Amino acid sequence: MSFSVGLLLGIVVLTDSFLPGAHCIRFLDRISEPSREPPTQSLRTAVFALGCFWRSEAVFGCLNGVVRTTVGYSGGSKINPEYRSLGDHAESVQVEYDPRKISYRQLLEVFWSSHDSRQAFGQGPDVGNQYRSVIFVNGTEESRLATFSKEREQAKSKISVVTTQIQQIGTFYPAEPEHQASTNIMKKWLICKFELKRNPFLLQLMGNLPEEELERSSLAAKLNGFAGDVCPPNVERQINAKINGIVEKGWPVLRDI
Repeated sequence: MSFSVGLLLGIVVLTDSFLPGAHCIRFLDRISEPSREPPTQSLRTAVFALGCFWRSEAVFGCLNGVVRTTVGYSGGSKINPEYRSLGDHAESVQVEYDPRKISYRQLLEVFWSSHDSRQAFGQGPDVGNQYRSVIFVNGTEESRLATFSKEREQAKSKISVVTTQIQQIGTFYPAEPEHQASTNIMKKWLICKFELKRNPFLLQLMGNLPEEELERSSLAAKLNGFAGDVCPPNVERQINAKINGIVEKGWPVLRDI
């Protein structure tokens, strides 16, 4: 990202000595604003598995037209899977989107461009069945579009086989809010909005939303992608402009993008 967010981590006050002409930034404990999101009945849901769900959530959350994202588990037979006991499920991301702003076809294009669909049983260093590539479809139209997109992806090269599965969605299990890490230094990793939660400055600019609001926030979905450096250039420019404006004015008004 062009805006050096990393340099601002942990900053609570910017004074004139640090930023000439700027006022102090006052961080709110919480921002309460009426929702600007489209009505729930106008939204659609898509579910994809393309490797580790932390990265997947960031990729989709940054798209214009995506309202919110949720990480979880899909595609298996185990009831109530957990991160340390997934059974035959795949790590997945549920994408709630406004079809008036982004289409299912466009989501499929992002899916294919964001991982290696020809790698079997994993993505990069993440190896295992839980990291497999899957498009979870809901009905015949999504199935038709997914099948066509897979055929087109396969046609790009005959040397290797596209391993992506197309599977009717069953139960999507949202991931537990936290799970135990394997290190004693960091006892807990928060799963949802992983990239954003590693960026205290962005969390402060949002007004330090409580956990349940953060996980459902459209703004958080976009900032999660921004923090993970996976936003499209136009979205990155929008976010940079918003943040730069806040730094110049000295007031945390980051409520929407």
